[in-house]
Amino acid sequence: MSELSKAIRELVEKHLPDDSHFLVDLKVEEVSGKTKVLILIDADQGVTIQACARVSRKVSEELEANEIIGDAYVLEVSSPGVDFPLSNMRQYQKNIGRELKLSLITGTDVVGKLLELDEEKIKLLVKKKEKGKKATEEELVFPFSEIKKSIVQVSFK
Repeated sequence: MSELSKAIRELVEKHLPDDSHFLVDLKVEEVSGKTKVLILIDADQGVTIQACARVSRKVSEELEANEIIGDAYVLEVSSPGVDFPLSNMRQYQKNIGRELKLSLITGTDVVGKLLELDEEKIKLLVKKKEKGKKATEEELVFPFSEIKKSIVQVSFK
């Protein structure tokens, strides 16, 4: 990780509203001659616009006061969208009971309800449908090492 990313990460973690909030992702890149900083935060009970605005304001104040980024920059603080893959244990934890779509490294996709997890694996309740038979449910375990990406499925029911 670059020194700039490390410095910004420390600022974000210092200015999160409370312990229920956490950093999901941080990207620092050059775009059209400006430094673009994208900060994605989340919270155990969901993140608010006010929390994003507060983090943006506080981080921006410190970036400028300490001249951490010398030139013009763009700072964006947001929550991960519904199509953003889960990337850490806290995100998985807060989504227990919800439908996930796993894309496995084998190229297979699996959809099921997240039942539980630990440091190495997750357990999903997956519906199996065979032609001419009633659907059944099966609990399947997937090691994190076999998961390429996990996306929460939005339900409109």
